[in-house]
Amino acid sequence: MPRFSVIVPAYEVQAYLQESLESVLSQSYPDFELIAVDDASPDGCGEIADEYAARDPRVTAVHLAHPLGPGPARNAGLARARGEYVVFLDGGDVLAPGALRAVADRLDATGSPDVLVYGHARTDWTGEAVRNRPDPLLSEEGPASFRLADRPELLGLPTAAWSSTCRREYVEREGLSFPPGLYEDTAWTYPALLAAESVAVLDRVCAHHRIRRTGSPSAAPGRSHLDVLDQYQRLFGHLSTRPELERWRPAVHRRMAEHLRAVYADPRRLPRAARPEFHRRASALLRRHRPAGEPAGAPASPAWSRTDRLRHALMLQGLRRTHRALSLLRAAAEAAGRRGRSWGGGCGRARCACTTASSGCCRCTGSWRCSPAAIEAKLRELAPRMRTAWICDPRHASTLPPQTAWLRPGSAAYWSALARAAYLTTNVNTDRALVKRPGQVVLQTQHGTPLKRVGLDLRDRPAASPTTDFAGLLRGADQWDFLLSANRHSTLVWQRAVPSSYEVLEYGHPRNDPFHGATGADVAALRERLGIAPGTTAVLYAPTHRDYRRSRPDHLDFERVLRDLGPRFTLLVRDHPTYADSGPRAAVRHPRLLDVSAHPSVEELCLASDALVTDYSSLMFDYAVLDRPIVVHADDWEAYEAARGTYFDLRAFPPGAIARTEDELVDIFTTGHWRGSRSAQLRAAFRARFCPYDDGNAAERVVRRVFLGRPGPVPAVVPMAARRPAPAARPDEPAALSPSPWP
Repeated sequence: MPRFSVIVPAYEVQAYLQESLESVLSQSYPDFELIAVDDASPDGCGEIADEYAARDPRVTAVHLAHPLGPGPARNAGLARARGEYVVFLDGGDVLAPGALRAVADRLDATGSPDVLVYGHARTDWTGEAVRNRPDPLLSEEGPASFRLADRPELLGLPTAAWSSTCRREYVEREGLSFPPGLYEDTAWTYPALLAAESVAVLDRVCAHHRIRRTGSPSAAPGRSHLDVLDQYQRLFGHLSTRPELERWRPAVHRRMAEHLRAVYADPRRLPRAARPEFHRRASALLRRHRPAGEPAGAPASPAWSRTDRLRHALMLQGLRRTHRALSLLRAAAEAAGRRGRSWGGGCGRARCACTTASSGCCRCTGSWRCSPAAIEAKLRELAPRMRTAWICDPRHASTLPPQTAWLRPGSAAYWSALARAAYLTTNVNTDRALVKRPGQVVLQTQHGTPLKRVGLDLRDRPAASPTTDFAGLLRGADQWDFLLSANRHSTLVWQRAVPSSYEVLEYGHPRNDPFHGATGADVAALRERLGIAPGTTAVLYAPTHRDYRRSRPDHLDFERVLRDLGPRFTLLVRDHPTYADSGPRAAVRHPRLLDVSAHPSVEELCLASDALVTDYSSLMFDYAVLDRPIVVHADDWEAYEAARGTYFDLRAFPPGAIARTEDELVDIFTTGHWRGSRSAQLRAAFRARFCPYDDGNAAERVVRRVFLGRPGPVPAVVPMAARRPAPAARPDEPAALSPSPWP
């Protein structure tokens, strides 16, 4: 029997579940079992639970057939629990370091009580942790263990299940379980405290409860918040069957009154149509379970403010209209005060909020390329009557296909299109002045799979952050309806780094679709246009930028590398767009070095090359789709990690061979290690993890789901073994000089 059974229900918390499970598995106290309950979550929670169960015998994964809610999910975990004590965490919560050791020591010191209540902190979505108050309720002064009658003020603590641990034998003896519906903790915590023969406290923060920016899925606005009434009805029903607990009715009634009033006062919870029913039922519930001897209309607590007393009296008497009028008057007074403080302010954004909708699609990016371009091309194929427009700088207008309109940023046509378009597709942040109109759909495709930190994860790295306006970043994300993701890693990163209520589409990167449509003849034609000598091995060198320097870094001595590699190799050098103002590499003149930094399509360069050399660029994730060799040149990993930060150690999970110096890089190519069996094995594992959906059909999946209004089936993903990416050009294959399908 383990000392603890830690039960973690999970529903739509894939972005945080790994951190939650790791916080348990990394505890210094080893005597526990971890039970992760997948509440039939539609995201990756079930897979994450299975992965942890497969690699750690302390973890048990439980899968429910249908979503039942946190209460029944916890019950499913209880049914599998073997520990002496049960500990609950929500799927986004974490145990503080050393928490289980501290709890175990306190249990030993207090004689193994039925219930141990400990401190917790609410972790805001910004990462800031604030300890719940007041602390004196958890004072360890006095008897080590006690009955609730000795410290009734503990009923004033939050009723959350993750703020205490209960002895499993006591739970089974009392028949404690969680009911269905929201506010399920109410019908668990009160009975557990009221009937306990011994209670103890631990004045230490043991659990960090995460408050997500978008809120818990179960706490979304709706009629489900009426469940709080059912939970208190269950609670008082429990009291009525236990005469020895009847003395607690006044205290529980006060807590109920406070709770119901708080739910009713929160405009984010109850929809307007449900408010009359809630007020009516709450009034009946308060009167039905009013303690004997309390006069009608009496305030439930003398410590309440005058406003609280008035609201309680109005709810008790069922005077909803009067209650509503009071709330409206208070809101009007507060609004008037705010207007007085901010008089003279204006909104320059109204110009794009007052126009009518039209059929259209805006592309917000630099030139016609990347995933938005691939989506638009597929859209014209599947929905040719859809009109499209592209927003880009005048110098890129020539790259646009003839079927799409060009919009100059900031022009009247630009603002009109932003306001009228039915769909907006972008791979950059939307214009901060945009006010999304009702019915407009915004699709964010992003640039690629993130290796380096992004979004809110850059708050502690100001030197690397492209912006310090994180509030503006989140306002933009709040306008996204869909976020395109290429893999589970990307999904988890974006959900944490840019939290909002968008729907994630794990469909792959549409910009990589041509990697499956190109032929060997197409590849040979691209090589000829680029000037790659026949019979040579073309190596694409594409490093990323360094946040800690403005000038273009030179990580390789190209003349020396080409000399050592010999005449069989041609080097295609593509600098990051950040260094576009640095100009071409005129200082390096070599017949087998091609500066392709200005080439408009990185996809063409990938197709034309035989191998990729990069450092920390996200291009490696796209290149892996081609299943061609990748070599990582990580000569400054420690500096890059310190300045920008990454989401995983590329050296531990590389897409191929790794060179830490220029000599090692040359050696990898001269010995053939770059395309050896070990490199192929690393690439296969990398492809399986990061390219599961890049099968050539990503754009079609996006168009059918987003633009054609078909939320049903989309093209099935082609298995990895059945994919046939574009082959590298063979030296004896003639070039077919057909028009390029890429800009």
